[in-house]
Amino acid sequence: MKDKFTVIVDTTVWSKSFRWKKVSGRDLEVVNTLKKLAAFKQAVMIGAVRQELLSGISDGAFFNRLKAEIEEFIDYVPRTAEYELAAEFCNTCRKNGVQGSPTDFLICAIAAKNDWRIFTDDLDFPHYRDLLPIKLYEA
Repeated sequence: MKDKFTVIVDTTVWSKSFRWKKVSGRDLEVVNTLKKLAAFKQAVMIGAVRQELLSGISDGAFFNRLKAEIEEFIDYVPRTAEYELAAEFCNTCRKNGVQGSPTDFLICAIAAKNDWRIFTDDLDFPHYRDLLPIKLYEA
């Protein structure tokens, strides 16, 4: 295991872990890394990611099963300063031609404020890293 630090996990990683189909290759590596982070209590979830993960699931049984599986992860509750920093990060990126979602910038702000790493497979985050003081966690 890598050095002990907390890792905020993006929706892309969580969703790979809870797919219906079997994962392989790079996705399997991502899923196994998340399992290790969770086992060592290093994986952090935020409410916005929980909402993204559960949104769009039309099968009620699967929704309830997924909801139950992720209940063990307590949400980190962002502070006002983190929301404000997320807005600044959005403005910085937009000014430099890089678009992103409010959830992505909130993840970046929380990570920056707490000196945490971000575990994601979203290809937008390396672009954010070029402009923002964030660190990515490598599987």
